[in-house]
Amino acid sequence: MTGGTQLTDPVTAPRYDVFHTDCPARDVVDHVTSRWGIWVLISLRQGDLRFYELRDRIQGVSEKMLSQSLRALVEDGLVWRKVEPTTPPRVTYGLTDFGRELGEPLEELFGRITRRLTPPQ
Repeated sequence: MTGGTQLTDPVTAPRYDVFHTDCPARDVVDHVTSRWGIWVLISLRQGDLRFYELRDRIQGVSEKMLSQSLRALVEDGLVWRKVEPTTPPRVTYGLTDFGRELGEPLEELFGRITRRLTPPQ
């Protein structure tokens, strides 16, 4: 992967003040918790997907919004993008280690919500 947010060792990394408007962590949080970013992370926890597979899985997302969300998550180092030189190009997306790490509590959150909404038998 080229470009994107530089990931550092959490033990030696400087602590950021996430409440400060200039904190770089705020951008990552905004992308993760955006309307579509959260669904992309949860969808990719199941495995790598091509663009159209993501679009079909995340019902209601437009191609434009999915593209923007994916671009931001790739730049943040949460999602990787692989382009195979075919006609048309075959583009596959998957989670980086950082993306898997952040996606885990999101999946847990949605699991708790759906268990709560499921009517008792």
